[in-house]
Amino acid sequence: MRLTKKAIDSANYSPEGPSVQRLWDDTLSGFGVRLYPSGRKSFIYKYRYKGRQRTAVIGQYGAITLQQARNEAFKMHTALLSDFDPLAQKNEHRQIPTFKAFCHEYLERHAKTKKKTWQQDEWRINKRIIPTWGTWRVDAISRKDVANLHQKIGKTAPYEANRVLALLRKMFDLAIQWGVIDENRSNPASRIQKYREIKRDRWVTETELPKLAKKIDQAENVFVRAAIWLYLLTGLRKMELLQAKWEDIDFEREEWRIPDTKANRTHYVPLSASAIAILKAIPRFENNPYIFPGRRKGQPLVNISKPWRAIRKAAGLDDVRLHDLRRTVGSWLAQSGNSMLVIQKALNHSTYSATQVYARMSENPVRTAFIEHDKHLMSVAGKIDAGELILLQGEKE
Repeated sequence: MRLTKKAIDSANYSPEGPSVQRLWDDTLSGFGVRLYPSGRKSFIYKYRYKGRQRTAVIGQYGAITLQQARNEAFKMHTALLSDFDPLAQKNEHRQIPTFKAFCHEYLERHAKTKKKTWQQDEWRINKRIIPTWGTWRVDAISRKDVANLHQKIGKTAPYEANRVLALLRKMFDLAIQWGVIDENRSNPASRIQKYREIKRDRWVTETELPKLAKKIDQAENVFVRAAIWLYLLTGLRKMELLQAKWEDIDFEREEWRIPDTKANRTHYVPLSASAIAILKAIPRFENNPYIFPGRRKGQPLVNISKPWRAIRKAAGLDDVRLHDLRRTVGSWLAQSGNSMLVIQKALNHSTYSATQVYARMSENPVRTAFIEHDKHLMSVAGKIDAGELILLQGEKE
């Protein structure tokens, strides 16, 4: 008998019958419906693989239709004919994690151990990716889904959209490499056209600095004020500064040690009088080694983009990014007559031709450059001396 909806609806579990009761379909061997004492009915597919008898539960009657169950049973039958165990395939399919679970695996297994900027990955995952696909299985995400997310972010933040796309491409590469999804599947984040990126040459001018300095000093958070002034005084990269620890500061030598840089070498930054004044005035938290403590206990501050956007908007400098402060240091050093080699060493840039010279160059020209930059910056900002730089003294926020 070919199973029909009418036959399934009229069938009921008989208390006087065997403990396991089924209705079989005569047209597809092994396909049937199991009846339960509770009245529940489930589609099943019974088969034998390598001498072992197995029964796969396809789904509950009512939750799926008879035709859907028949189609699934036919797929299992086809797999069996190709010498694949249908139940093993079904179990493997169930084991594919949600994207949220895979994101955690990516951070712990790859990002935190191999990337200096893993916290940026974590931020993008929590902000951009998990809210969109957190409950989806990894293998359910298509190239169209990735393209749609890229386009959605790109409407307001095209550069950020490209960063998210690059992160997803790496994550799916690892998902394939680690066997999370089929190795024969193409990466859904590949072959998606990125937004065009134009190399920036923006920096804060001498005309703009007084307005910016005023708004920096008006910021409520002491750590935000200190961080932005230190960006302007040292030219450090965003995460180099935010992840710095107190142990990296040598007040006696007036030097800031950056042990883990983008250039993969330890970088020493000479500290000017203003930079030292700021560092000495920053509040310290017990059991937190970081100069800029974050909300998580014992962890650094991850991002100050939000308060920075408020500061730059108030100063009328909406197009100035945090990284442009580093570019500002380099531009001002150049305008003050410092050589390219001094600037390259001051900002820890990597070029092959300069590397050989770095080995022979002393710190004195760089220190002199930062001291003069401090005086110039403070003069333009309207600061009398380092003690007036930020109203940090006595503040405990």
